[in-house]
Amino acid sequence: MKQFTFIIAALFLLHSSFAQVKPAPQAKPKTATTPKAAIPKSRLVQVTTDYGTMIIKLYDSTPNHRDNFIKLVKEGTYDSLLFHRVIEGFMIQGGDPQSKYADSTAMLGGGDLPGGTIPAEFVPKYIHKKGALAAARTNNPEKASSNCQFYIVQGKPSNDIELNQIECNIRGSDPAFTFSDVQRKIYKTIGGTPFLDQNYTVFGEVIKGLEVIDKIAAVAKGENDRPLKDVRFKMKMLN
Repeated sequence: MKQFTFIIAALFLLHSSFAQVKPAPQAKPKTATTPKAAIPKSRLVQVTTDYGTMIIKLYDSTPNHRDNFIKLVKEGTYDSLLFHRVIEGFMIQGGDPQSKYADSTAMLGGGDLPGGTIPAEFVPKYIHKKGALAAARTNNPEKASSNCQFYIVQGKPSNDIELNQIECNIRGSDPAFTFSDVQRKIYKTIGGTPFLDQNYTVFGEVIKGLEVIDKIAAVAKGENDRPLKDVRFKMKMLN
């Protein structure tokens, strides 16, 4: 059975092993500032679980993934599904439609919906930082995404040596790729899973409720990293 999972899990395991006094400045006249644009509520998703609530912002630069996710949320497809695969220090995965009525012995991770896959939408500025929302996929050469299964990154901090190596690996398929200074700082502080960049489409991020990821990632697991106690969720658009 096909599995919407991570074809580079081995890389994850490998990765885990590695006063001068100055004059007072002159006061400057106050100038009007332009407030940051509010995030459209049509792009915000509320994810409710027994471990707390997360608010996810969907990216406009990944329109196919954004629109598909909004459609599924509005249709109620995700209501009462499970986070069926949880790996602490890595990610929490959900969205398998077969998980809604699955018993405790069911093998999950192979479910999808009619309509085929979604073409990859890699945007270099969107990285697998903690809280990133990304699409799961099968081992396919186009790196096309599942039309329903997703994961939310927990990850862990990296150092420059690790990031340099990952950068070199990614350049094998994208010679122009490089981590910006801001991205490096993010990976070295809040953490993430940088070795997944440019391999899986990141199409949103958790902007509230990062602690919920940690709580879910820490639950007791059984075979295939499935939580021993079901972790269900429901979603709605904040519009």
